[in-house]
Amino acid sequence: MKIFILITLSVILSKCSPASDTVNPTLKQTLPVAVNEVDFWLTKGNQTIILQKQTSILSFGTAYNNYATIEVDDSHIFQTVDGFGYTLTGGSAQVINQLNAQKRQELLQELFGANDNSIAISYLRISIGASDMNAAPFTYDDLPSGQTDVNLENFSLAPDKSDLIQMLKEILAINPKIKIMAAPWSAPIWMKDNNNFVGGSLKPQYYGVYAQYFVKYIQKMKAEGITIDAITPQNEPLHPGNNPSMLMLALQQADFIKNHLGPAFQTANLTTKIVVYDHNCNKPEYPMAVLNDGLAYPFIDGSAFHLYEGDISALSTVHNAFPNKNLYFTEQYTSSTGSFEGDLKWHVKNVIIGSMRNWSKTALEWNLANNASFGPNTSGGCTTCKGAITINSNDSFTRNVAYYIIAHASKFVPAGSVRIASNLSGNLNNVAFKTPSGKKVLIVENDGNTSEIFNIKYNGNWMITSLEAGSVGTYIW
Repeated sequence: MKIFILITLSVILSKCSPASDTVNPTLKQTLPVAVNEVDFWLTKGNQTIILQKQTSILSFGTAYNNYATIEVDDSHIFQTVDGFGYTLTGGSAQVINQLNAQKRQELLQELFGANDNSIAISYLRISIGASDMNAAPFTYDDLPSGQTDVNLENFSLAPDKSDLIQMLKEILAINPKIKIMAAPWSAPIWMKDNNNFVGGSLKPQYYGVYAQYFVKYIQKMKAEGITIDAITPQNEPLHPGNNPSMLMLALQQADFIKNHLGPAFQTANLTTKIVVYDHNCNKPEYPMAVLNDGLAYPFIDGSAFHLYEGDISALSTVHNAFPNKNLYFTEQYTSSTGSFEGDLKWHVKNVIIGSMRNWSKTALEWNLANNASFGPNTSGGCTTCKGAITINSNDSFTRNVAYYIIAHASKFVPAGSVRIASNLSGNLNNVAFKTPSGKKVLIVENDGNTSEIFNIKYNGNWMITSLEAGSVGTYIW
């Protein structure tokens, strides 16, 4: 009986699988054609492939295997995404403006446009006055030594008009929905107790004046056609050694918000969000102290973080204590001395995947662009901060690792997307989203030292894919 079955099966297979020179044309036409169900964009740490759409066919099925599985579940929804992007420093605008008109427009369209060749940046951070990535420090109300301006009659956006503000207008013409957060590196030095751009603290007698400085800034930017969605009272308030910089302790920030900034925004009918802290993950007690102030709390939208110290899980620490307040990841730089592979792995793991899995609404790298010498920067400012773009000449620019770190998210996860559930599996760090159009997006980083074959499971079906060590993949279906 067994022999008969084997002989019969052999005959059937031979009839269904004829030799290539005798294939029935009708039979060939009826064979199913594999259909791609998942788009896959890949960047390898060794740069042999960078942000390229792969041609392999990926389809969901039910054939069982023993590979590790990342299961995506859109029945569990977390935070809504505001966007991915960079800080558009004054220095960034200055060097981009050195490109000729055609090349400059090509770059802005590539960064902020919505076409197939764009990375669709959806969020920008800017400085209120100079950051350390400007050629020199300034505020919008600088005066000769010994003078004050309590009515802010000297307030002017003029130092930023030609480069930063003009560029923001062009960006808004490309993407009118882009959101902008603004942060000061220092108050005008006549308001500070050391009369210096570096360090010092805001004098209590000028808290009210400084609150009006923010109001005037937001109103004047609005008059230029630029809406400031959110501000932080101070960039890196616990780092008074930068140029410019200003020390602002947690209790000082709470006092400033509850007694001055919040009421000033309320009186001026401003809807701009107030976001506290804007510094490293090693001090979650700072934003928690500000949020614990019952009078400051109602004015505060959330907290912002960097990751030069601490662990990205600090965002969840604050979220768990204050689940009704938002979280923002606002800065992380790539160094001129770093490697492409090392920075790609660490930043995608922490800045993109880590911040999003810990409730952040944004993931922002630091400086958008600088020149080949990593400038401009102030005296004492960062000399090793590498922009996402290097402007080489008036008709040439280079895309650096920070470009690809952000692009793997910004190109595929628009503002308004929501984070959905996905499990972590071994070295495969990942985060998943559902876009406003209903697409699912999964970003995966292989943090291990070997290639990994794995499944992506969704809605009871799964498909097989692989990533080399140090590679990043974005999957869309």
